Amino acid sequence: MDINQIKESVLDFIERGNSDDFPEMALKIYKFQFNENEDYKKFSISKGKTPQNVSNWKEIPAVPINAFKYATFSAIPLKDTKYTYMTSGTTSGIKGKNYHMDLEVYDLALTTFFKKMFIPDIEKIKIGVLFPTPQAMPNSSLAHYLEVARTNFGTKDSQNYIDEHGIQYESLIKDLKNSEDNQKPFALLGATYSMVHLLEYLDDHNIKFHLPKGSRILDTGGYKNRSKELPQHDFYERLTTTFGIPKENCVNMYGVTELSTQFYDKGNTISPSTKYSPHWCRSRIVNPLTMEEVSEGEKGILIHYDLANYNSVAAILMEDIGEYKEKGFVLHGRTKGSLAKGCSLAMEDFLNATQ
Repeated sequence: MDINQIKESVLDFIERGNSDDFPEMALKIYKFQFNENEDYKKFSISKGKTPQNVSNWKEIPAVPINAFKYATFSAIPLKDTKYTYMTSGTTSGIKGKNYHMDLEVYDLALTTFFKKMFIPDIEKIKIGVLFPTPQAMPNSSLAHYLEVARTNFGTKDSQNYIDEHGIQYESLIKDLKNSEDNQKPFALLGATYSMVHLLEYLDDHNIKFHLPKGSRILDTGGYKNRSKELPQHDFYERLTTTFGIPKENCVNMYGVTELSTQFYDKGNTISPSTKYSPHWCRSRIVNPLTMEEVSEGEKGILIHYDLANYNSVAAILMEDIGEYKEKGFVLHGRTKGSLAKGCSLAMEDFLNATQ
């Protein structure tokens, strides 16, 4: 099966598949990635895993997320990939890269689940984006994500409110007031740290809104070391009191550059909230030292199996702590202590396998 055939299979699975078909589809993509991705093949063999002896999707070897900084995960030559998304800067200065042949699968996965989880009841809504455009940040998957959301689900007057000078507060405040006066719903989307800066500005100027019914907020990415940090519950409480939007309409999206699928909660009436995935993506929570799955109520490290990540690696061992809850998972921050040690050992195994 070549890259175009596997792509068509994934497109069809996203559009017409269901969770019952996930195990078979996951094994099909594992076989393809094992055969076509040399670094992943070496790692898989080092774990004693091949398509001949992996019969359950849970046995598919998951690469540590930091491996994207050191390996080339692409089933096709890099010259044939059209888009490269990179992680933000790190202390080592090395960025993880995720290569895409094109964005047809990525965009279908994005729009399908965004619609279901964020605006199931609305066809079009005015969208304000608090993040730079893809033209300003061409290697940012988040910039692309927000642009696709704006162009597919936003009204014609939807726009970005961040440029090279920062947040355009006056323009945004004017449009929020118009939404309030005309009773037209407004959707504010952007990075969490941008939301915090906006809240601080509005507080300093004693400005609050009561946006009309149907208005909503989507934040993503967190804000540690980028602006004043707020406890999660306080952050959503301030969104509600500042914009007049109930917490059940304040949705958090969890996504990373190395994946092609995003996860959403169903609002933040309760924090931390439960994140959910679509039928083409599943998550497991494991002890990174033993790789055994934890029981409900225990914390461990997340592994995501994202079938939309067809050109690179579908199974990725994160550095995020998770806990099973309500057919989804709750995030509990980044690894530390023994969990961090387990992730480091997993990364060491990967480097040894691919040398």
